[in-house]
Amino acid sequence: MNAEFAPLLKLGRAERLQLVEDLWDSLAQEDAALPLSEAKRDELRRRKERFLQHPESGLSWEQVKSQARASA
Repeated sequence: MNAEFAPLLKLGRAERLQLVEDLWDSLAQEDAALPLSEAKRDELRRRKERFLQHPESGLSWEQVKSQARASA
């Protein structure tokens, strides 16, 4: 690990977890500000329309978690 981060490892578990959460939130905020290309926007519209026409084609959150755990 980079030596300049060594002091962070001396923080308590809760403090390190809070730091990770804060860093993650800052990345999410930056991502939210990124422009979405027209191609990606079109793809999202297409997928949403397909789902609205065939809602049974989607998976529940429980199914997604189950499949992810089974493949791990």
